[in-house]
Amino acid sequence: MSRPILAQSQGPAADPAVNAYVDTIPGDLEEDKTQAIKEAIELNEKEAAAFWPVYKMYGADEAKLDEERRQVAKRYADTWTTLTDAEARDLARQSLALESRRADLRNQYFARFNQAWSGLTVAKFFQLEHRLDLLVDLKIASELPSLLVRSGRPGPPTSK
Repeated sequence: MSRPILAQSQGPAADPAVNAYVDTIPGDLEEDKTQAIKEAIELNEKEAAAFWPVYKMYGADEAKLDEERRQVAKRYADTWTTLTDAEARDLARQSLALESRRADLRNQYFARFNQAWSGLTVAKFFQLEHRLDLLVDLKIASELPSLLVRSGRPGPPTSK
């Protein structure tokens, strides 16, 4: 069976196209997310008045995490062919910590959104938010080179 996902993105490190794409994520994404929310979650006037100010704060906090995600992706794209074990471990830790902070942020705002909306509307919002993040993650992953195609065999683990 062919595994094209493992064979993709074998391009050179520091690919300008990857960096250009990663740089466009925040602006494009925020506009798209706002429009998707407006279309997918029909808010009455009272709900909208309660939601959008909280969403604006959420968006500002999320933008900080998106910037970190861009920086980690750029660092990886720039160094993937020469990563040492320690550097690879550091990038992995940064990525995991970022995912954890994103979950913490959602939990924090989950309570705020529940004050303004019904449980069903909050669930719709977070489902939509999750799906949009998956699309961004997939797009970033599809543009970044894969370590799975990097030549050479890893040696024994080094000390942590």
